[in-house]
Amino acid sequence: MNLHRFFGSTTKTFIKASKPFAIFTFGLALAAQSYSALAEVAPLTVSGNKVLIGGQVGSVAGSSLFWSNTGWGGSKYYTANTVAWLKNDWKANLVRASMGVEEGGGYLNKTTKAISDASNKTRVYTVVDAAIANDMYVIVDWHSHHAEDYKEQAITFFQEVATKYKDSNNVIYEIYNEPLNTTNWSTVIKPYAVDVIAAIRAIDPDNLIIVGTQTWSQDVDKAANDPITGYDNIAYTLHFYAGTHKQSLRDKAQTALNKGIALFVTEWGAVNADGGGAVATSETNAWLKFLKDNHISHANWALNDKAEGASSLVVGASVNGGWVSSQLTASGALVKDAVLNWPAIPAANSSSSSSAESSSSSVSSSSSSEAISSSSSAISASSSSVVSSSSSSTASSIASSVSSSSVSSSAPSVASSASSSATPVAPPSKGKSGGGSIQLGFLLVLASVSLLGFATRKSQENSH
Repeated sequence: MNLHRFFGSTTKTFIKASKPFAIFTFGLALAAQSYSALAEVAPLTVSGNKVLIGGQVGSVAGSSLFWSNTGWGGSKYYTANTVAWLKNDWKANLVRASMGVEEGGGYLNKTTKAISDASNKTRVYTVVDAAIANDMYVIVDWHSHHAEDYKEQAITFFQEVATKYKDSNNVIYEIYNEPLNTTNWSTVIKPYAVDVIAAIRAIDPDNLIIVGTQTWSQDVDKAANDPITGYDNIAYTLHFYAGTHKQSLRDKAQTALNKGIALFVTEWGAVNADGGGAVATSETNAWLKFLKDNHISHANWALNDKAEGASSLVVGASVNGGWVSSQLTASGALVKDAVLNWPAIPAANSSSSSSAESSSSSVSSSSSSEAISSSSSAISASSSSVVSSSSSSTASSIASSVSSSSVSSSAPSVASSASSSATPVAPPSKGKSGGGSIQLGFLLVLASVSLLGFATRKSQENSH
């Protein structure tokens, strides 16, 4: 690249002297923009009966881990390597951490309601951190059938989760797994949900919250008749097992959609509702078509090696991924194929798309081109600013010029590029970008300060 030509003839003198620092600044801007794009997932927002991804229609697919309870067998898969394998081999964009609450080996003592096994929470955090590191969405699930009996404990738990992860678009709060058929929506489930939602929203005003529905999260029509109001980004849980739940439940789901609420399938199985039986291939395909047609995100139950039809893995499968086809059950093979071939996240919305590598390459190329364009303008502006100021004999005038022109014009220029290439329709709210936006601004300021120091020294040298 001809830097003299790149910056224009009026800045040739300055560029000759500061060429290493101009290259340094340009490189930092590009690196920061690339990091920002790669480090974030698009925000999930509810609009009508859809959960949008970066403001556009789409859905994500992945797996749910088994109960986290100590001694139940599924906790061994709560590892960073398992999550990374799901992303890299299955191309999953979603994982669910199902923290057992009051049952044996769970987080709380069923009688005293005190914390009895905090390792459950530790496992959940391991999965959340791994999901964020792999640019995946992650559901933090209060996995209980009696959550209303543990409302205060749920509030305390989700306040902690929100405080820890409020700046990450990745995290989804699922505040009640499966209320029983005898647990009334309007008088029990909804009031519980409103109180927990209020506690979360006091800390995290943005991230998606999913609310369980009556009858093991099947009566979504009842929720649609009496939805939660006063809060944004609320979706409702729909669970199905294809061997048991068929067209009648799809009709119920369609009724809920028609009444305007957004659904999220946080748990589904290709077998019977009890976790057993053979794969119901025809009904599973009908369900997957329904989810695809209605842009409903989903997580399959369960990534575990328990000897039952719902498990994705055969007994003894590695806890660190690396599963070959012989280590997948019939359900696991079906689920992996479904996740691999799930429609891609709209390319403009997120770098963590489930699409093929060619789509990822396209996004990367587009982002790089925009970064070069905007970074070029930013550096050109800052260079001109420093040159015009360098005729002054005082460092303060240079500092004034750089702070008013270089930082204020170059930072928005590159930040604008990062925003447009990642989420052009609805950029991450409240600066939630996996840390990318914050580090981008820091690096740009660092680059400007470097140029300022160098220009000051050159000005002082030229004055002697």
